[in-house]
Amino acid sequence: MDWWTDLDKWTAEYLPDLRVACDEPMSRHTSFRIGGPARRMAFPERGEQLVLLLDHAVACGARPLVIGNGTNLLCPDAGLDRLVVDTSAALNRVEAGETADEATAEAGASLARVADFACRQGLAGLEFAHGIPGTVGGAVCMNAGAYGGEMAQVIRSVTLLLPEAGIRTLSGSEMAFGYRRSFLTDHPDAVVLRAVFRLSPGDPAAIRDRMRELLEKRRTSQPLEFPSAGSTFKRPEGYFAGTLIDQCGLKGLTVGGAQVSEKHAGFVINRGGATCADVTALIRQIQDRVLDMTGVRLEPEVKIID
Repeated sequence: MDWWTDLDKWTAEYLPDLRVACDEPMSRHTSFRIGGPARRMAFPERGEQLVLLLDHAVACGARPLVIGNGTNLLCPDAGLDRLVVDTSAALNRVEAGETADEATAEAGASLARVADFACRQGLAGLEFAHGIPGTVGGAVCMNAGAYGGEMAQVIRSVTLLLPEAGIRTLSGSEMAFGYRRSFLTDHPDAVVLRAVFRLSPGDPAAIRDRMRELLEKRRTSQPLEFPSAGSTFKRPEGYFAGTLIDQCGLKGLTVGGAQVSEKHAGFVINRGGATCADVTALIRQIQDRVLDMTGVRLEPEVKIID
C-alpha cells in the first residue's frame, strides 16, 4: 500500500477533523514562491493532532516535513513525495508565560507576532526578531538572529517532540545554541512544539520605536520587494558572505529567474518564474567563484529540501 493511501485511511478514522490537502503546491507555502506539489499537506489545529499525526506518518513511511512560514526553504520543482505539516495555519498561539518576564509561543507563531505581543506586555528583548519573517519553530532550530540579537539570548525553554523520548522540555542551555545551529540541527527528526521566552521589563513606546528602527534598516538594505529565502549563505568565519560575493563582482548574476540581488549580494532572489533548478545552479556558481577568487567556501543557509 502506498504511504499516502495508508495515511488517508488512518486520518479518516482517527483524525477526521484534520484538514489534509492533496498535491498542494509548495510555491504557496515558501517565501521563495518556488516548489512543486507535496503529495500530502496537513494543517493540524491542536498539539495532540500534531503528535498523533507525526507518529503515524513515520510509521507509514511518509517522511514528514514540518514547516512554518517556509521562509528558509527551497523545494524541488518536481514536488515532494512526502507529508508536509504546516504549523503556521493554526498552531500559532502566543500568550503570557508563568512569570511576569515570560512569553510563550507555539511553533507556528511568527516572530513578528511574538515580538508585537512582548511589546504590548512591556517586555523587551525581542526587538531584533520583529523583522525576521520566520516562525518560532524554525527560528529556534537555526538560532535565528539579527542586529546583535539571537534566539539563544531570549529562550528559557523549548518543548520538543522527540522520536524515541516523546515530549520533552529542554532549557535554553540544553538547546546547545551556536551560530545557526542548535540541538535540533543535530537531531533533525525532533519537532518544536512551543517555546518560552525570557525577557525583561521595558517601556512599550521605546520597544516599538526600536522595532520600527530595525524594520526600516531592513527595508533600506534588503531586497524585500522580491521573493527570497533571506540570507542565502551562512556567515563564514572572519568574513561576511554578502561582502565576499559583492567583491567577486557577482551582484546581478542571473540564472533563469534567479538573481544575486543588486541591492544586497547576500540574497538570491526570485525575479519572476525562478525554479529550484535556477536557484541551485546560481548557488553553485556563487560558491565556485567565491572559492576560486578568495579561497572561502560558502555554506548555504537556505535549507534545500528533497
